[in-house]
Amino acid sequence: MFDKILIANRGEIACRVIKSAQKMGIKTVAVYSEADRDALHVQLADEAVHIGAAPSAESYLVAARIIQACLDTGAQAVHPGYGFLSENSSFCEALAKQKIAFIGPKTKAIEAMGDKITSKRLADKAKVNTIPGYTDVVKDADHAVDISKGIGYPVMLKASAGGGGKGMRVARNDDECRDGFERATNEAKSSFGDDRVFIEKFIEEPRHIEIQVLADGHGNCIYLNERECSLQRRHQKVIEEAPSPFLDEKTRKAMGEQAVALARAVDYESAGTVEFIVDKDRNFFFLEMNTRLQVEHPVTELTTGVDLVELMIKVAAGEKLPLEQKDVGINGWSIEARVYAEDPFRNFLPSTGRLVYYRPPAEDEHVRVDTGVFEGGEVSMFYDPMVAKLVTWGEDRDDAIARMRAALDQFVVRGIQSNIAFLSALIAHETFRSGNISTNTIAEEYPEGFNPSDVVQEDPAIELAVVGTIVRKYRDRAAQIDGQLPGHRREVPADWVVVKGDEHHPISVVAENDCHVVTLDGDEYRVCSDWEFGERLFSGTVNDETVHMQVSRDGQVYRLARGGSQSDVLVLNPRAAELHKLMPVKAQPDTSRHIVAPMPGLIVSVSVAAGDEVKAGDELAVLEAMKMENAIRAERNGIVASVNRKAGQSVEVDEVIMELE
Repeated sequence: MFDKILIANRGEIACRVIKSAQKMGIKTVAVYSEADRDALHVQLADEAVHIGAAPSAESYLVAARIIQACLDTGAQAVHPGYGFLSENSSFCEALAKQKIAFIGPKTKAIEAMGDKITSKRLADKAKVNTIPGYTDVVKDADHAVDISKGIGYPVMLKASAGGGGKGMRVARNDDECRDGFERATNEAKSSFGDDRVFIEKFIEEPRHIEIQVLADGHGNCIYLNERECSLQRRHQKVIEEAPSPFLDEKTRKAMGEQAVALARAVDYESAGTVEFIVDKDRNFFFLEMNTRLQVEHPVTELTTGVDLVELMIKVAAGEKLPLEQKDVGINGWSIEARVYAEDPFRNFLPSTGRLVYYRPPAEDEHVRVDTGVFEGGEVSMFYDPMVAKLVTWGEDRDDAIARMRAALDQFVVRGIQSNIAFLSALIAHETFRSGNISTNTIAEEYPEGFNPSDVVQEDPAIELAVVGTIVRKYRDRAAQIDGQLPGHRREVPADWVVVKGDEHHPISVVAENDCHVVTLDGDEYRVCSDWEFGERLFSGTVNDETVHMQVSRDGQVYRLARGGSQSDVLVLNPRAAELHKLMPVKAQPDTSRHIVAPMPGLIVSVSVAAGDEVKAGDELAVLEAMKMENAIRAERNGIVASVNRKAGQSVEVDEVIMELE
């Protein structure tokens, strides 16, 4: 067994690998870029080595520096995590030359499965079901159109070396095909250094279900059931679960056996994942094989009791798998939600900055949090926006869902925007609860984007009862302070009005022992909690029902968030509430002439010049941030008055890129 390993990655996956290694008594070495000097994975490791500047192309993707770090620290093996160099065969070969073990498959499997074109051909030979398509390299946009017409729209353009939703575009006509080819090749080159693209038939209403395989160097290969990964936005997984609510035992067995057959065809060793597209009739087709650990691996670990990282390390050290296929069962249900630094209320644009407050829910046998950040740390524009993976386990699917809903309500992030409200809404959505989902679900349920006001609360009165209790606590404290001076004791009124949008809700709040009784529309709500002033999370009971609600205060305005719903309410005394109705609504300034950067990033291209006429929907510029290209389009017709930034320049959020007349 190894004495010391180096983790050639960052963020939550580096922290995850470090934890398993430490459990095994193995010392760890972290590597870090300039932007990650104070990162959590650096703090957790036994040693840390600086490997370059913030851009990944100058640090985490520089194999020579990582290998040198191994030589300098005496690390005997490298765990690559996922992304970066995890599926880079030349990196694997370079390690072998230095007699440093790679905690992953051999070069043959990486090369065969890392290239989607080659992997599809091998899958055909291994008698694995495959999707109809063109497996040679697409030369240019015109070639892409010709191929797509032959296959029949809709088609999917995919980067051969891709993953994580990057370098993927769906095209339903010639124009979308040309545009998709350019976007896919650009993203592929930027993310993977390989701009090859192939095309295959796009299956309507598909499910994305993957099989976890595990193999050693002694001829043993097993599958550890499936993961349902259908809830995706822009081809990026958002929520995963194990097992799938759709598969039956017959289909699970058939998919597992095909996954193992493919792994054996390339002499696979280590943990890997075979991904399938499954149609409404449970017909399944090979999508790709990821020759590495997957982001969503925790749901497999929680339902099988297997530590995948530990077994990867043992296999790399030459050990046999300690279990056989007959030993693999399914224990309960697990769900993973990916918490990203992105703003769901601004079309999920990445959000960067410092985490001024960070409180994930407490971990126990039902809740797991894999994270790579900490309070006071910074989310950088240079890397992907993942903050954490929140994972819950339950006796069955309903139990796992209930625990996830509670955990999301308790996950507090401030300083940056996060997608927690969106995740909460998805988990509570009837479509998800029914299990009748596909990769199109999010686009179909939120065609105009996500708006928390569209989320229907199970009982809106609960938030009014909670905010009424909080206001009463603040007023009682103020009265106690006043009462310290003779003659200054004041009575705290019981009657208030909660203003929510155009609605006025009269409430009465009375302290009763250690709780408060809130009366609303003739109904009483007994609120009990040990909430303290300034806390961002209210946890307690309302009529004996456990409630977790995020609360922030700005004067008399309270922002409340629970179950995917977010609202701002104003709490006033009855007279002030009457006067509030008479206040005029302030008109918002017209900023439609300003084209601003929706996030910090790099201007990749500018498509117009001063004096050009543009129409609503026209592309004006392309902005790259967190390894994704984002087209900035005109929201109205107009004439370009000025262009303030050019390709190659960096911009900050809301910085004016150009102006329209």
